[in-house]
Amino acid sequence: MKIVSLGGGPAGLYFSLLMKKAFPASDITVYERNRPDDTFGWGVVFSRETLSHFESADPESYRRITGKFAYWDDIETWYRGARTVSTGHGFCGLARRELLLILQERCRELGVQLHFQHEVKSLSDLPPADLVLAADGVHSPTRAALSDVVKPSLDTRPNRFCWLGTTRPLRAFTFVFKETPHGLFRVHAYPFDDRTSTWIVECTEDTWRSAGLDRLDEAGTVAFCEALFAEELEGHPLLANRSTWRTFPTVRCAQWSSGNVVLMGDAVHTAHFSIGSGTKLAMEDAVALVEAFRAHGTSDVPAVLAAYQKARQLDVLKIQRAAQTSLEWFEHTERYAGQHPLQFTFNLMTRSKRITWENLRLRDAAFVDQVDRWFATQAGTKLNSDGSAPPPLFAPFTVRSVTLPNRVVVSPMCQYAAKDGVVGDWHLVHYGSRAVGGAGLVLTEMTDVSPEGRITPGCAGIWSDAQEAAWKRVVDFVHSQSDAKVGLQLAHAGRKGSCSPPSEGDKPLSEGGWECVGPSAIAYKPDWHVPKEMDEADMARVVEAFAAGARRADRAGFDVLELHAAHGYLLSSFLSPLSNRRADGYGGSLENRLRFPLRVLDAVRAAWPAHKPLFVRISASDWLGDEGLTTADAVAISRAMKAHGADVMDVSTGGNVPESRPETGRMYQVPFAEAVRYGAGMPVMAVGALQGADHANTVLAAGRADLCALARAFLSDPYLVHQHAQAHGVDSVPWPREYLAVKPRR
Repeated sequence: MKIVSLGGGPAGLYFSLLMKKAFPASDITVYERNRPDDTFGWGVVFSRETLSHFESADPESYRRITGKFAYWDDIETWYRGARTVSTGHGFCGLARRELLLILQERCRELGVQLHFQHEVKSLSDLPPADLVLAADGVHSPTRAALSDVVKPSLDTRPNRFCWLGTTRPLRAFTFVFKETPHGLFRVHAYPFDDRTSTWIVECTEDTWRSAGLDRLDEAGTVAFCEALFAEELEGHPLLANRSTWRTFPTVRCAQWSSGNVVLMGDAVHTAHFSIGSGTKLAMEDAVALVEAFRAHGTSDVPAVLAAYQKARQLDVLKIQRAAQTSLEWFEHTERYAGQHPLQFTFNLMTRSKRITWENLRLRDAAFVDQVDRWFATQAGTKLNSDGSAPPPLFAPFTVRSVTLPNRVVVSPMCQYAAKDGVVGDWHLVHYGSRAVGGAGLVLTEMTDVSPEGRITPGCAGIWSDAQEAAWKRVVDFVHSQSDAKVGLQLAHAGRKGSCSPPSEGDKPLSEGGWECVGPSAIAYKPDWHVPKEMDEADMARVVEAFAAGARRADRAGFDVLELHAAHGYLLSSFLSPLSNRRADGYGGSLENRLRFPLRVLDAVRAAWPAHKPLFVRISASDWLGDEGLTTADAVAISRAMKAHGADVMDVSTGGNVPESRPETGRMYQVPFAEAVRYGAGMPVMAVGALQGADHANTVLAAGRADLCALARAFLSDPYLVHQHAQAHGVDSVPWPREYLAVKPRR
């Protein structure tokens, strides 16, 4: 089999040596445009847990690579004059040039032909081959030539960075955050031998221009950065190696091959340098492609390439998502400028969601204990009997006159079990058990202000005396049997009403339905009912229904009220330009689309006692780019609602249109809550695939949200808060008298 590799970086070299080893008869040639010891950047870094793949793939190169490694366990963070250290992380690194030379040497030993300073301008310039490996880097000409087939997506990020080296021998993975009159500079630095370290400087575009770096050449950049980081460099110089200021391109491809040409490494995918996975991904690509040849043989190249993409695509997607979250953290680091150094460091280390509170505790329990104690001190948490601090979720939270005993909230979850809007025994047990189980706040399911405001005939209501009395029974039980607070979610389904419950198809009712209303006469789905476009009389009736519901909620004894303006229900559909196409003063600009929701909010705030808190749930994104609601819109909406009396924003996403394509995953909606928290300057509740106490502790300790609402986690375990107390020996929280036998004892 004849194979040609375009590119002599880690991807091309490693695949070539592994393939030659697996199929010695193969004729493999590598063409590289640069000299053998040319390289962009300085060092490469791996976590120790990734190395096992390389040891089994080729023990010889593995031994040579690991023999050159510098090892370290610590992460040092320099922020506002404080040095914070966390240990137990297990990193290793070496010079990129050293890695290339090792792989080149191994290729020659196995009989791979290497040609350097050989420019291949197009695929037609290559000799005939059974396989062409396009490992030609992030700016891959091959990817561009095959774009119609591979369908690349390039997302060029806004921050600027410059890849430098230094002779200062670092002891740890080092982050430096330096505030200047021009703005905040970030440094990502790590050792790769006993004499040299990588030193990457990053900043926003505005900071880069304000500092005049857009007008400096390489020598000027080095001089500027040496002066800026003189204290951290401890007298050592910075080293340049094609060290120009760049922006990072995130590369994704729908298809990884075309005919007998296959993309690999940075040519097909990139992951931001802040998680240090580019070289790892490239080398793992090489292992996977050789394994595909082992499984399918060399005679059916298309089958091999399809198997290679299938084997790698999901793992790469996971890394890219983590990298995306990490790079966005560094794009928005300025928002954390007021955090305590301990919280800032915890925030930094958990930024990609791959490390959580529990995971970090396993690595460095002493550091997490420091974070927990700081969080408990500033939140007024009651300490355990031995003086230790409980995990962050046990911190109280006060809003207006209400103090929640902890930060864990039972998220509103429709039960579809009410009769004529009246809740019954199911609801008493459902909400009561979660309150007894230790939740700080129990929020009811979406509770509608009128019969036509229901989603389904089984939805709960708050428009009648019977409904009010039934809810009072639930509230009284929660208050008498637990320390939990209880809140009612007040809502109107709008155009998404008059439907069957999800268990029966979640579609418009064929019998027994009712007329729905909305901001515009646009059906939620093509085969759904078309709502009546609301006129002034409709709006007035709905406003009064919300106010009446708020008054009933107060009489029923609820501690908190949440106004539902998310997920495509009535108020949400007014906010989104995808469902609100009105031509009057309630449509068009965001300011106009806000008018009716704010009108409802004003009426509810006036009807709801001033000493009781009012939450608002919003959809912060329609997941359709600039066509729908954006994060910037969510911040503007939250600012307006704060000005009209909202105390806490409950930040969710989606639901306005079925075309939305959310990028789901654990804690996937937390970044939206965080953006609102810092952008609007108000407390927020995070929701969205928070899978338990570990996630809640992670979000809270990092300062990404003030409360965490859990849904499915509470469905499977009503007692998860008390179980977390048991697991960590928390004896400072109250337990029901009947359950004292299992309360932790110290």
